Amino acid sequence: MSDLEHLLHSLGLEQYVVVFDREEVDMEAARLLGDGDFAALGIPLGPRRKIQAALKGEQASAATSPAIATAERRQLTVLFCDLVGSTALSGAMDPEALRGLMGRYHEVCRVVVETYEGQVAQYLGDGVMAYFGWPVAREDDAERALRAGLELVGAVKRVAGAPSALQVRIGVATGPVVVGEGGEESTAGGVASPKLAVGETPNLAARLQGLAAPDEIVASAPTRRLAGGVFEVRDLGNHVLKGVVDPVAAWQVVGLKQTEGRFEASRGAEQRLSAFVGREQEVGLLAEKWSQACAGRGQVVLLEGEPGIGKSRITQWLLEHIREGRHYRLRYQCSPYHAQSAFHPIIEQIERAAKFGPEDGAEGKLVKLQGLLDSPRPQSARKQALFAALL
Repeated sequence: MSDLEHLLHSLGLEQYVVVFDREEVDMEAARLLGDGDFAALGIPLGPRRKIQAALKGEQASAATSPAIATAERRQLTVLFCDLVGSTALSGAMDPEALRGLMGRYHEVCRVVVETYEGQVAQYLGDGVMAYFGWPVAREDDAERALRAGLELVGAVKRVAGAPSALQVRIGVATGPVVVGEGGEESTAGGVASPKLAVGETPNLAARLQGLAAPDEIVASAPTRRLAGGVFEVRDLGNHVLKGVVDPVAAWQVVGLKQTEGRFEASRGAEQRLSAFVGREQEVGLLAEKWSQACAGRGQVVLLEGEPGIGKSRITQWLLEHIREGRHYRLRYQCSPYHAQSAFHPIIEQIERAAKFGPEDGAEGKLVKLQGLLDSPRPQSARKQALFAALL
């Protein structure tokens, strides 16, 4: 959706999008139109004045914005979410009902974005732009943005009041921007928005959204690389995008990849482990405890240390060391994305054991769960119901 389309949608004048498209008028050209030009386009006086005031407001805002002393250059992941079929909705719904629907849609987007520590930057009619990495940067901002996108696809379908389930297209891009507090903040839905980021990345996210089919997420190559092997992706090849100089590699994010741990997921299949050196004491102790456990003397080892010191790497060494021996491995990991679910590590282990796939529906998952429990006896029905409720 172009900037001019977003402006018209925000004014409730989306019926004039086709008028501007017919005459090949974009935002830059619209700012140059005089009153007679608008009249020649067949736009009535009332809507004409609203559009002219909005265009002048944008120019004045750009001209009078003070320099941002606190602005900074940083890497940012931008998510752009666009509602599918909003023009058809405006024709099928009463304006007041549509306004209420858009408010609920915006609120759902805000809640999902903030669940993953993102921040809504701007509401653009039926579009939502969100930042991951400002004002607080995290090492997994790209992953958080893609997880938020996957959740948004399902969450908007549950928005009440729509003639049919809502669908969205989502684009996600990562790159350098200049962003910071300063000037007047815009508000939408009662939520304060940060100063908009300046750079190619927001525009790239919006263009990638245009490549997505309904309920699809398209990410840039840097976003995909930073997210590691956490997601199932499909290479969409290189695309020439409007306003972007060089062809851009695009990747469709299909869903979360079934991996046993965050360490494997964060590396990705193409990344090799570096040589393991300098941990002779630690690995020697683990090998000794494993030998004692194999001899019938049960052992418990607590491995602790500062973030990034190499705990996961040492654990990976142990898994490789015992690969050929007889053992049954259970791995439970907490996740910052599921802090509200106390049983998430157990749920995740059961899902892996049952080999749930992203394409499995409720019936398919139930069949796999029954196969995992392997209990055809009638009294096992209660046990299956307990596990199904947990999942």
